[in-house]
Amino acid sequence: MPFAAPPPTIDDVRAAARRLHGHAHRTPVLRSATADARTGASIFFKCENLQRMGAFKFRGAYNAIAKLAPAQRGAGVVAFSSGNHAQAVALAARELGSKAVVVMPDDAPAAKLAATREYGAEIVTYDRSSESREAIAQRLAGERGLTLVPPFDHDDVIAGQATAALELFEDAGALDALFVPLGGGGLLAGSLLAAEALAPDCAVFGVEPEAGDDGRQSLRRGEIVTIGLPRTIADGAMTAQLGIRTFPIIRRRVRDVVTVDDARLVQAMRFFAERMKIVVEPTGCLGAAAVFAGTLGLHGKRVGVILSGGNVDLERYGRWIGRGASSNEAPAGGDAAATD
Repeated sequence: MPFAAPPPTIDDVRAAARRLHGHAHRTPVLRSATADARTGASIFFKCENLQRMGAFKFRGAYNAIAKLAPAQRGAGVVAFSSGNHAQAVALAARELGSKAVVVMPDDAPAAKLAATREYGAEIVTYDRSSESREAIAQRLAGERGLTLVPPFDHDDVIAGQATAALELFEDAGALDALFVPLGGGGLLAGSLLAAEALAPDCAVFGVEPEAGDDGRQSLRRGEIVTIGLPRTIADGAMTAQLGIRTFPIIRRRVRDVVTVDDARLVQAMRFFAERMKIVVEPTGCLGAAAVFAGTLGLHGKRVGVILSGGNVDLERYGRWIGRGASSNEAPAGGDAAATD
């Protein structure tokens, strides 16, 4: 049995930060006196909802494509996603002079299809009820000589996502705890790499939707657990399992994986809209919702929260903000990697 390659290191993360300099936004770290008063903690919100294309995903996609050999970039890349990773790969490829083919479900939201196409990608649709997006992407890669850029389970993607936490530690200083949305694990694994080097005493928590706790189950069992597609408004965390590259990093370093229900995500979205005047998508609210729940003993602590994205259908967002939401309003399917 072959040995697994070693995980990315902080040197890989710093190299990713250099590649991203001048291309990705160094997103702001915002504070809220109201959030501090409600929680008794000093909270630092890393606003990746203000990143290019609206989510942290641009970091990993750009780093992975930038690292390709010129011939590979010239041949183009392929990805599969129905959400943020689709747009990230499309934009990153355009910025780097490459072409992108993105495999997306035929029932993906029209706004996401349009945004991905406007960034210059070719879209290949599929029926998610009967076809495998991974198989289609692999076939296209073979037929056209494209390089696959996975949504989370790739070392260069993980290193790119890690730069969000790297910036947070640099800008906010020492933190006692950090809360990170968890889907496939790219953002959490990257955040753990940054914390290990810059803030070894910081307790890092992954946060999943209550309906999709495969990460929590995997951590408890010590092996990757696969679940059915969860129904939750956090469509970016509708994953069935963690990645084989992300799980070992998470298992080694994470303090714990916790969950929040959809009602708390709506409360957090409303808080950000009313108090901080920013739009954060449900998945992006996972970490904040866990902190706002007040059950983790954070009083007096310095707490970082990564707001992973702000891409949300405005009509649905208005309904959620106006009257709350339940998992019955969750999409029938989701991007198994839109967050991680």
